[in-house]
Amino acid sequence: MEGGWERARDLSRRVGRGVADAGRATARAGKATAGGTARAGKATAGAARSVGRATRRLTHANGADRTGLGRLIELTAGHSAGDTLVTVALASTVFFGVPVGEARGPVALYLVITMLPFALLAPFVGPILDRFRSGRRYVMAGTLFGRGLLCFAMAAAVGPQDLLTLFGGALGVLVLSKAYNVSRAAIMPSVLPADITLVSANARVALFSLVTAGVMVPVGAGLTLWLGSATMLRVAMVVFLAAGVFAVRLPRHVDSPDLEEETSEEGRAPRWRTLLQVGPAVAEAVWANVAIRLFSGFLLFFLLFLVQDKVVPWLAPPAPDPFFDMTKTLAVLTLAAGLGGLAGAVIANWTRNHAPGLLVLLTLATTAVTATVTAILFGLWAAVAISLVTAFAQELGKLALDAIVQREIGEEVRSSTFGVVEAFLQLAWVFGGLIGLGLSLTESSAAGLVTLACVLTVTLGWLVVRRRARVRAAKERTREAAAEAETAPYAPPEPLDRTKPLTNPP
Repeated sequence: MEGGWERARDLSRRVGRGVADAGRATARAGKATAGGTARAGKATAGAARSVGRATRRLTHANGADRTGLGRLIELTAGHSAGDTLVTVALASTVFFGVPVGEARGPVALYLVITMLPFALLAPFVGPILDRFRSGRRYVMAGTLFGRGLLCFAMAAAVGPQDLLTLFGGALGVLVLSKAYNVSRAAIMPSVLPADITLVSANARVALFSLVTAGVMVPVGAGLTLWLGSATMLRVAMVVFLAAGVFAVRLPRHVDSPDLEEETSEEGRAPRWRTLLQVGPAVAEAVWANVAIRLFSGFLLFFLLFLVQDKVVPWLAPPAPDPFFDMTKTLAVLTLAAGLGGLAGAVIANWTRNHAPGLLVLLTLATTAVTATVTAILFGLWAAVAISLVTAFAQELGKLALDAIVQREIGEEVRSSTFGVVEAFLQLAWVFGGLIGLGLSLTESSAAGLVTLACVLTVTLGWLVVRRRARVRAAKERTREAAAEAETAPYAPPEPLDRTKPLTNPP
């Protein structure tokens, strides 16, 4: 009996030692896991710091750190990140949250609601921004803070599906985003380094903005699927508020000094005459960009509903889940558009400041030719090609237009001019979207593309004829001036009267 107790005690001691050893092994494994996690976190933080330093070197290159251009680039990247998160968060609630047949109604309503305020506010937004030239930093910060508050309101409206609040909030975000773009474009000459041209500076801002949007699209889509649209809108709110604080810290020379302006009718007349008579170079660039933006809006909604109606051929054989095919096709078209915009910004930076007016006409011609070819050879890859070319033309044409306005328009009405230009471009995009929405009902890809290709071609021909007439008129004026100089009688200088004292003796 006593031996049995001894054996039991030995067994219990061995079991205890085994449990203790297992506990120590578990503790060592936990420490190793914690150490590995800490090392992975440090490595991730180090990689993030390296990426941040490399990005700062790029944004602050060529003297951009001294003038404030680097900070403006970083601020615009944050602005782009917030807008992208809002777009991704609202995409499911506006476009894919309802069946195909019912989606056209909310989309058309959104387009009309978007168009009307721009038509009504266009004459006032620009002059208001011009009057606050001495506080442009705070105007830009106000647009960012306002979007943050609107994101908070839209996040509360996602759960009950309050479409009125969602539409109103999306409209407010769009208007404030355009106001930010107007202010940013107006201050570009004041932060321009000596070694960078206007086209290159605009292209650098657009390039970082597009890269930021491209990074945030998959990140925002994944977080939206995981956390939901309401949470993503709150994340966008934080991004906008942080960017607003950063906007206040821009250099002080961003704020232009107030110019003395007369309050009489005679003093106000030159402002509006200058705004309405922007000159042939600006007018030509605006009309070309209006045509491209019209086609861009048409193409977006036309292809969107053709894909949802299963008219566009699939990238791969149909899978059991048709939504997977639709998502894959839309992803390919979106990727093509993103690459096209990125290529437009890169080409704009490469072309420097060489003939931006000619660049605008070339982008319009490229879009017209590609639209015609796509109408003949329509299919998925033709749709990918036209998406890429249209995004490329829209980005390059807009950057050239910005450089022309910044070069040709004076400080006193520059914001007003940019406000009117942005309004025209937005209205053209909305009108094109409504055309695409209507033509998608016919389920005929050729009819819609041929119609818009004809519009682009006619616009290009009209602008080329006007340019040739303007060049001929300039040459004729030069010849007349030279002929007058040759035929004018020679008038010798009057002899010096030495009897009179010199008015300015040496």
